[in-house]
Amino acid sequence: MSVEPLPQDPLEAVVPPEKSRRPVQPRYPDAVAMVRALKPGYPVYCMRPHVVKRVATSFLEEFDGRVLYAVKCNPHPLILRPLYEAGVRHFDTASLTEVAQVRELFRDAECYFMHPVKGRSAIRLADEVYQVEHFVVDTMDELHKVLEEAGGEGLAIIVRIATPSAGAAYELSTKFGARQAEAVELLQAIKAEGCQAGIAFHVGSQCPSPRAFKTALSIVGEILEAAKVDIHYLDVGGGFPAKYIGHDVPPLTDFFAEIDAGVKELKLRRDCVLMCEPGRALVADSMSLVTQVHQRRGDTIYINDGIYGSLSETVTARLRFPVRPIRLEGPEFAEDHMDFTVYGPTCDSTDVLPMPIRLPSDIKEGDWIEFGRVGAYSNALTTRFNGFFPDAYVTVEDEPLEI
Repeated sequence: MSVEPLPQDPLEAVVPPEKSRRPVQPRYPDAVAMVRALKPGYPVYCMRPHVVKRVATSFLEEFDGRVLYAVKCNPHPLILRPLYEAGVRHFDTASLTEVAQVRELFRDAECYFMHPVKGRSAIRLADEVYQVEHFVVDTMDELHKVLEEAGGEGLAIIVRIATPSAGAAYELSTKFGARQAEAVELLQAIKAEGCQAGIAFHVGSQCPSPRAFKTALSIVGEILEAAKVDIHYLDVGGGFPAKYIGHDVPPLTDFFAEIDAGVKELKLRRDCVLMCEPGRALVADSMSLVTQVHQRRGDTIYINDGIYGSLSETVTARLRFPVRPIRLEGPEFAEDHMDFTVYGPTCDSTDVLPMPIRLPSDIKEGDWIEFGRVGAYSNALTTRFNGFFPDAYVTVEDEPLEI
């Protein structure tokens, strides 16, 4: 199936020209100005496209390879468009829905089906409708599935391998990844089918150790030595960390240096494409969440978002976000602060942040709280439990909250 050339405005690839005008996105200098204008009793995401572009541009310049944005991290168009405008043309997609979203927004973008376990219909449609050519596998069964549904000709099949624990917030090799002997067999089978072969790994989300990449690359070397297969792709995955309260992470340049050193020790073909799959590191700083206090009971407050909404990573990854209280009327906030237990809006008693939040001692019903640096795995993970869900987006022009 032929692909139409990219129109001048990528949105025109999705809707007819007479309807292609984008709605005007509400824009404010900062979250305080937004609150003053809207006085929202509902959660509001404050998007910072200029931050997305700046971070993406820096990443593209510093990483010596192909950058695939991990769509699952934050799939909102207000994130995807500035990434594209900054030069990101490759996307790590894990489902047919993500493939469709990217290809319909950006007709010249490349999607890589990086989920190691895929439905047959998803493989077939990704190949036939969206011209996806890169698929990840980590078992022989999955390899056979891809070959049967997408056909071998012109495919790049990348073997995902398991790597040792490196202290990441989410250890991913417990769920996916071929062991070394399995990876050797898979690479040899891929070569025998006439497909381009590759190797991928993921050291875990929010990985604090640059050395984890060098360790993983040494495993890649052992597999290549045993398999005797020249790979066309080497994907070092994601895991690049972002800054949060209590997370003193090394600069990204330290991670890139370890990757460069590890790659140089491998005997790769000269045209082997080095790739990575950043998500959190690209977008964590690009968004904040404004919530409102709906009730106070002593040292406990109830707000209109929580762990079933945008703040699930306070539980799953034990992340702590910077906060800023906002008040429009009445006296300024008290200078003294205290720790508050923070409950979300649902009737479930487990809807509570696992760690207290330090706020002005006189915070009260009607005040607002801005949670900073929630651009990763927040709106992407929201549920509609109990009828509460954030769904309001505005653009702001200030910088992320300081940590």
